[in-house]
Amino acid sequence: MKVTEIEMLPDGRMDANNAALYLGMAPKTLAMMRYQGKGPLFIKRGRIFYRKDDLDQWIAEGSGMKSTAQARLVKA
Repeated sequence: MKVTEIEMLPDGRMDANNAALYLGMAPKTLAMMRYQGKGPLFIKRGRIFYRKDDLDQWIAEGSGMKSTAQARLVKA
């Protein structure tokens, strides 16, 4: 398994590529989720940034599913 470092600014922000890496998904997947309003909170100031705390909260809110059927019901 290749280990990749995630780059984070001193204030805890990450650009979209690093945020996707942190979440374990492709940058295009994160972009699509952002477009659909289904992903974690983000900041747009010319470029897209994500706060580590917001990513951690988004991960925590999505945990606890027992089946993919349950996950579909929660998203709806």
